[in-house]
Amino acid sequence: MSEKQKVVLAYSGGLDTSIIIPWLKENFDYEVIAVAGNVGQGDELEGLEEKALKTGASKIYIEDLQEEFVYDFIFPTMKAGAVYEKKYLLGTSIARPVIAKRLVEIAEKEGAVAVCHGATGKGNDQVRFELTVMALNPNLKIIAPWRIWNIKSREDAIEYAQARNIDIPVTKENNYSMDRNLWHLSHEGSDLEDPWNEPSENLFMICTPPTQAPDEPEYVEIEFEQGIPVKVNGTLYDGVTLIKLLNQIGAKHGVGIADMVENRLVGMKSRGVYETPGGTILHAAHQQLESITLDRDTLHYKQLVSVKFAELVYDGKWFTPLRQALSAFVDETQKNVTGKVRLKLYKGNVIPAGVQSPNSLYREEFATFGQDEVYNQKDAEGFIHLFGLPLKMRALMEQEKGFKP
Repeated sequence: MSEKQKVVLAYSGGLDTSIIIPWLKENFDYEVIAVAGNVGQGDELEGLEEKALKTGASKIYIEDLQEEFVYDFIFPTMKAGAVYEKKYLLGTSIARPVIAKRLVEIAEKEGAVAVCHGATGKGNDQVRFELTVMALNPNLKIIAPWRIWNIKSREDAIEYAQARNIDIPVTKENNYSMDRNLWHLSHEGSDLEDPWNEPSENLFMICTPPTQAPDEPEYVEIEFEQGIPVKVNGTLYDGVTLIKLLNQIGAKHGVGIADMVENRLVGMKSRGVYETPGGTILHAAHQQLESITLDRDTLHYKQLVSVKFAELVYDGKWFTPLRQALSAFVDETQKNVTGKVRLKLYKGNVIPAGVQSPNSLYREEFATFGQDEVYNQKDAEGFIHLFGLPLKMRALMEQEKGFKP
């Protein structure tokens, strides 16, 4: 009797992947190997091994990907200043490629013929998982149950699980779709699907609602070396610990809540509520430091790059030549982004409170409104004449032709 073919499943222990294990066995007769990537989701990993094996997996890998996640995905995205549609700090988007990468590595190790994910056919994650697999091993078959099974809703999925006595972390009454990692926690679905509905303060699982945050502000100092955060309040931390610390500090003050209707890659609009306290602090601090260390042309061009970088990450195009090229550009811009930033946190707000750098391009003696010995204000006259010459030539032509301005 020949051995069963193997499929490697991206496993979280949530509703979708909990029912996919028995579904794969019932419909494909595969040996199912579960892979859970630890990207900082905390206690969600507890009991995962027992649960996966109980629902039919032959084995489970629980891989600690936190350090790789931070240094190879979070920090490059943060250095790029990438924020999707001005609000979303890409917490789920940057986690999917690191998980899918490990999925491919384990599939190759196990000799699997296929990989499987639990992303819905309406969402972005299916693209992010599959583009990564295609880029790293185009020979692997990809199975996406939500696109082919008869389960049409989360309510159907709950009934499927209950019929097979599978423990699931949701009910029909508490039916939010959530994704948590070191960088953020996202909430979608249920009453949030109506954009007129204000999120309940009970929704937030990381951040203190700003209305309940302390009445006294807290100051935090962050030090960067070439765009990478290395210290908080004078203490050196590794990247994982640093983000965890800033999450605690920011969450206490209600920092990092974003409620937005975003444009999904697959064509529809979707409402999401995100909690990203540490990430919000780091983005604000990094932007403040760049304001004194980058020249005008570089800063302005990098802002254009940031938009494209965010789109690439959101669309799952991490392992692409363009993303790699943009990262090379970003790395070049970060060579002088070294220094210290002080921020004031107060009831959901992140307020700049000081910035300094040994590579600062800001010079008080040039910028002062007081008397100075380094700037001759008469020089501005010739500059303005040349800078405005095209406007003057156009106005003269219009006068000669009798055009009215």
